Amino acid sequence: MPEDPEAPYLGVERSVTGKRWQARLKDERLATAIAQRFELHEVVARVLAARDVQLDDVHSFLNPTLKSMLPDPAHLLDMQPAVDRITRAINDGETIGVLGDYDVDGATSSSLLVRFFASLGLSVPVYIPDRQKEGYGPNLPALLKLKEQGASIVITVDCGTTAYEPLEAAADAGLEVIVVDHHVAEPRLPAGALVINPNRADEASDCGQLAAVGVTFLLLVAVNRALREAFWYGEGHPEPNLLSLLDLVALGTICDVVPLTGVNRAFVSQGLKVLANRGNPGVAALAEVANVDKRLDAYHAGFVLGPRVNAGGRVGDSGLGVRLLTTQDTNEAKAVAQMLDGYNTERREIEQAVLDAAITQAEDQARQDKPLILVAANGWHPGVIGIVAGRLRERFDKPSCVVALSEGIGKGSGRSIKGVALGPAIIAAHQAGILVNGGGHNMAGGFTVEQDKLQELDTYLSEHISRQIDGTELTPTLSLDGALSPSGASPEIVEMLEEAGPFGSGNPRPRFAIPQAHIVDSGIVGKDHVRCVLTGADGTGRLKAIAFRSADTALGQAILDARGLPLHIAGNLRLDEWQGRVSGQLFIDDAAAT
Repeated sequence: MPEDPEAPYLGVERSVTGKRWQARLKDERLATAIAQRFELHEVVARVLAARDVQLDDVHSFLNPTLKSMLPDPAHLLDMQPAVDRITRAINDGETIGVLGDYDVDGATSSSLLVRFFASLGLSVPVYIPDRQKEGYGPNLPALLKLKEQGASIVITVDCGTTAYEPLEAAADAGLEVIVVDHHVAEPRLPAGALVINPNRADEASDCGQLAAVGVTFLLLVAVNRALREAFWYGEGHPEPNLLSLLDLVALGTICDVVPLTGVNRAFVSQGLKVLANRGNPGVAALAEVANVDKRLDAYHAGFVLGPRVNAGGRVGDSGLGVRLLTTQDTNEAKAVAQMLDGYNTERREIEQAVLDAAITQAEDQARQDKPLILVAANGWHPGVIGIVAGRLRERFDKPSCVVALSEGIGKGSGRSIKGVALGPAIIAAHQAGILVNGGGHNMAGGFTVEQDKLQELDTYLSEHISRQIDGTELTPTLSLDGALSPSGASPEIVEMLEEAGPFGSGNPRPRFAIPQAHIVDSGIVGKDHVRCVLTGADGTGRLKAIAFRSADTALGQAILDARGLPLHIAGNLRLDEWQGRVSGQLFIDDAAAT
């Protein structure tokens, strides 16, 4: 560790990917105190201290439980009126409809409601809008279709907060709407609708980090409590086991990349235990079709299951995700899982084609030193623009927006970097009349824009972002939790580090440097992954490592061209199981000259 915590870690001012390395840990004394009081290995204590976990919070951080972390749902605005209306509908035998977003958060939120109401003996019609034909959020024809199916109330999940016209028109048509959402709201809310959203402008809740599936779970906790207090449960009406639904909450929370802080840690920690049991037929079928024979964990949720659930909404049938996660028929689950797996393969091919074209545009803009990357083209598939925006953000370290144009209208998606709130900028652009609609949160947003207003949007967002930065240069950085030798990156250390999980947004997976590593073997595997074997500066130890999607990048070329020269290599550790042997493996994020 450098004596000056602000000095570049290992002296790396600029890595091969253009980043300044910095030590994540700022308080050595806190790390020492955590290690001593809780008898933790030093490396685990340093990881906790680097995430500002204080002594009084260590136990709850390492043992997150719903009992200690679940907030009272009633603290959210409109929660109690919504609970009263839903319980009245249950007692009176009314039909409750659900309209959900087409991503994983929307699918898991919708599935939570379907499975909960099914346990009460109630059938719930569900509508998931088509991404290409209908776009994001509620629309009046969809709401009226649910009304035609008998619904007197519709619960919208992961959408609806800014759907003024359709929700107000639905109210005029005699349909009651309850919005369950988490996206940043404007001061105005849809007239006639109840809006449960911790990110309402008038909300004082400290649960703004929740995904929509987390807010939905709180609603079900409140409804369940109300039914229990009304003595609704009894003979013929067993009380549902809400904990058995936490696999859906964990899946939606991880895939929506919300911070794993507060109650989200408990949702994911406890939900992963349920997910690992594969009690949901859809989860079990999806894991089987993806050839996952290991215990399901956060990685599988975010990078194996999630993309497949998402694939239906991106390039296929948007309702397949809910169908998969709600069926009790194993044969149906297998059939739907196969369809989603096929759509996911198609999605990857489409994504690569759009990404290649987007990079060409983005490279021109990056050379102009703009604060924003905004690329657009006719023919791009709107189902992959969010993923491509994320890839551009990773590659250029700038907020990035990708717009798919068709018949003069663009569907856009954006991803941001730390320090730049993109969602509020998009909302401001909508309020300024530049966008047809738009919204989001700090790190991501979506919008619809007329093609002839693209340049105006580019200028507006660039100026908005420049004001946020306030003239300061945002130097890309890479945070590290410490340094290890190849021999020190043992399976035992990797397993100890898992104690600080679950990892994700808000609790990043620990990243370590292998100083002055020698690359004794390297090559390309798959289409564009670079694998290698590292040894220490003294030639001892061997550590397998891989840099994903890097063959044509500066990082991949640095590894392939090392030719015996030492490099500082940075990445995160995982367990590697091969032919019954378990070892550590480094997933490489960056490298730097020594």
